[in-house]
Amino acid sequence: MLDLARLRALHAVSVHGSVAGAAAALGYTPSAVSQQITKLERETRTTLLERRGRGVALTEEALHLAATAQQLLAIVESAETTLEERRGLPTGRLSIGAFASAARGLLPGVLAELDREHPALEVRMTEVDPHLSVDLVAKGVIDLAVAHDWDIAPLPAPEGVAQAVIGDDRCDLLVPEGHRLAGRDAVRREELAKERWICQPPGTVCHDWLVRTLRAAGYEPDIRHQAEENHTQLALLAAGLGVAMIPRLGRGTLPPGVVAVRLDPVPVRRLYALWRTEAARRPAITAAVSALRAHGAAVGLS
Repeated sequence: MLDLARLRALHAVSVHGSVAGAAAALGYTPSAVSQQITKLERETRTTLLERRGRGVALTEEALHLAATAQQLLAIVESAETTLEERRGLPTGRLSIGAFASAARGLLPGVLAELDREHPALEVRMTEVDPHLSVDLVAKGVIDLAVAHDWDIAPLPAPEGVAQAVIGDDRCDLLVPEGHRLAGRDAVRREELAKERWICQPPGTVCHDWLVRTLRAAGYEPDIRHQAEENHTQLALLAAGLGVAMIPRLGRGTLPPGVVAVRLDPVPVRRLYALWRTEAARRPAITAAVSALRAHGAAVGLS
């Protein structure tokens, strides 16, 4: 009989395209995932992964087995949901994927509450880019995602994935102290055409939103520096190397030399909780969404 944990590992590799990505999503080390795949190869007497350059690729047999694994995992999830619902208490395992600033500014309180209030529930959290989170939920790699979108870049809503609004997160213009706009009460986007920008790398939700927003204001942004971490962006700002639009959630206290200025109109990103519709009856999902909303309000989401 095939081992379900090993099938789960193969399915995760098929979704993420790498052993490292699968390990991050599952909360394991890459070596542990590799061991699971090796054992599955022995069970099936089939080669499942092939070396491709520095990475790996699934064989034809592995792709077929991964598709079957997705079906089996859905059946198991349905059974676990029914059992959990009958007990009426959050139990079992709940995997949560969250984008970086939510993982930093929202999830610590949520995870602590779930751990305290529901000791029979094992929660695991992984940082996940919002671009990927919807697909990871839809494919059963994670149970719940915390994602966000902007008015001009809405989050996709595929069939089989439900969502609930957690709250809205406001975004400010951050400038170096002494900048020409540092003393202003508010600034319009049209006034920023000649600024040098600091932002996240291409392919991220925030980068794409910034470019589309400033193009809509009538100009192409002069992006000089790109950094994934807010703290790196803040350090670049403090050094006087540009300006940035950074949301408040998870931003923390601004360092010396950086000033926040209100944008007019105020950019707002909306945070969502996403889960598969067949798991909607799980008390664990209900408890997690409730905690996300409560802590969202506590950290300033509107």
